[in-house]
Amino acid sequence: MNLQSLQGAAAGLRVLDLSRVLAGPYCAQILGDHGASVLKIEPPQGDETRALGPPFVGDSAAYYFGLNRNKDAIALDLNEAAAREVLLRLLADADVLVENFLPGTMEKWGLGYEAVLAERFPRLIYCRVSGFGADGPLGGLPGYDAVLQAMGGVMSINGDASIGATRVGMPVVDIVTGLQAALGVMLALAERGRSGRGQLVDMCLYDTALSLLVPHAANWFASGQVPQPIGSAHPNIAPYDKFATADGEIYLGVVNDNQFRKFCAAVGRAEWAADARFANNAARLGHRAVLKAEIEAVLRQYESEPLCRALMAAGVPAGPVHTVDQALNHPHTAHRRMMVEVEGGRVLGVPVKLSRTPGRVRSAPPAFASDTRAVLGAAGYDAAAIERLIAEGAVHIRPRTR
Repeated sequence: MNLQSLQGAAAGLRVLDLSRVLAGPYCAQILGDHGASVLKIEPPQGDETRALGPPFVGDSAAYYFGLNRNKDAIALDLNEAAAREVLLRLLADADVLVENFLPGTMEKWGLGYEAVLAERFPRLIYCRVSGFGADGPLGGLPGYDAVLQAMGGVMSINGDASIGATRVGMPVVDIVTGLQAALGVMLALAERGRSGRGQLVDMCLYDTALSLLVPHAANWFASGQVPQPIGSAHPNIAPYDKFATADGEIYLGVVNDNQFRKFCAAVGRAEWAADARFANNAARLGHRAVLKAEIEAVLRQYESEPLCRALMAAGVPAGPVHTVDQALNHPHTAHRRMMVEVEGGRVLGVPVKLSRTPGRVRSAPPAFASDTRAVLGAAGYDAAAIERLIAEGAVHIRPRTR
């Protein structure tokens, strides 16, 4: 493997990550996975996720450990003028800045993109992540994943009628915002290659929550009918649902009539494919409850794992409903390198697999401010200046009590 492939597709990019918690750090971690040099700049008290445990990995919560690999770390108190000067010095050779402060915070510090940074650093890609954006009826308000799941309609179509609107069991709005932010940064960098100019990447959780309403928004646009929670089923496809078996549950993903015929043959019920109630997807949707009862009565005779292997071999998408540990311990997880050992523990692997310039997990998430002297030294501060910044409280090498 040549040196370029070891460095990754984003090698040479310098990223300053001022963000905390999830969406921003996840965006920066993606860039770091693919070779960017990422410097995590925390506030004096540290990223909030360091305290969101147990469980803990060393001094930080596992939550932090899952979002901040492939980064170096320092801590600045940007309320201090000297800390802001450090940031400006670091920006001199940075390509990307990621931040998720409340809108107006950077402007308060005299570091606003439009008024200051765009003119001083015209090639800078500035990625702003917020709850609702900077303006509009909800502009500037704080936003967290679960709140945006609620306000964006995501909870309303999750769960089922018996329990009502239910939060998706992972921070899906934050995660997708981080993914979209990384995409936005890369698009802006691609355009910078043509124009030589940076730009603002404006990401907000509200937009992401709405973008997740697939196909529910399209269904509502076309029909005017408000989507309702239907459990694990699909609003447009049947049978596309969770079914009980003799020893657990499986998910059956039958998308077209040919797959339905194959499924019927595989479970010894070829007559279902000839039944007018189940002849095509529209008919199956109209008789969803009857079809589910029929299927479940048959599948209770089968064990999940061998049934799914037989169905997949027959061309019918199906999989057992795994717990998290079952999923992470599956042999295919190891084959796809989706669980990786790093110093101190394990992390998820890199999902984007590039053939020539693959991403990789190079380092564990950094301890608080662990790279302070090396980073500041590289930025031109001598030892005395670094100690003075620490003594004055502009730079922190130990977390401040929250």
